[in-house]
Amino acid sequence: MIIIRFPDSASGQMLENLSGKQREIYNELDNSLTMFEYDTTFQLIFDIYLREKIIEAALKLKEASVAFTSFKYSRFNPVYWTKGPMGYLLNPNVLPSDAIQDIYENGQQYAFECSTAMVIIFYKAVLDSIRLSDFNYLFRGLLVWNWNYDPDLAIITLEGNEFIPGDVVYFMNPDFEKPIWRGENAVVLGNGLYYGHGIGIGTAEEMINALNTLRKRGSTVSAFMLKQHSRLNFKYLSQFSK
Repeated sequence: MIIIRFPDSASGQMLENLSGKQREIYNELDNSLTMFEYDTTFQLIFDIYLREKIIEAALKLKEASVAFTSFKYSRFNPVYWTKGPMGYLLNPNVLPSDAIQDIYENGQQYAFECSTAMVIIFYKAVLDSIRLSDFNYLFRGLLVWNWNYDPDLAIITLEGNEFIPGDVVYFMNPDFEKPIWRGENAVVLGNGLYYGHGIGIGTAEEMINALNTLRKRGSTVSAFMLKQHSRLNFKYLSQFSK
């Protein structure tokens, strides 16, 4: 359910003109049992736009030829990033926007696991949604690996099994054979599809079936989707909107 405290007619007209993925996201928000509260109509429009950019960033990452691997065998373009014990740190005098964009333009120089992929997708979506100067100010000194992220990225993780396109969910694999396959983080694409780095695009059943092939030999404990989801704090980020 959508609740807008101070609706305005100008932004309301924009809502009426939504189509495609944006309309799908709006309908999912409005039909949800969860209350999505916005101070203004503009905040709602920004939330919809940001979610669309998350989905686009996920699909673009899939096409970027980034390899899937553990931290031990990971790689990032050394022009932009330096590997340390906790992850990859942005090099001095490098713009965060250039470093994130390089992952998408030179994906063959990168290799990382699925949680890192989700954070990078979030960064890319925010880069495409807010003012460039604000992005480079907010995210200077980036450290990227696993769920390490700058506080200004404002990721919120909530319990519940109601997901909206643009959310990130987690498929748990309790009897994994190799630690890198203990589970799969995935972006909710809409229409019953998910994207997870390392598995690709599929339904929830297909994600679970893929993880079940990566269990210990003889295991009978199936992978499953956790009842939780992560999303960006649209209210905070909307103040930097283009």
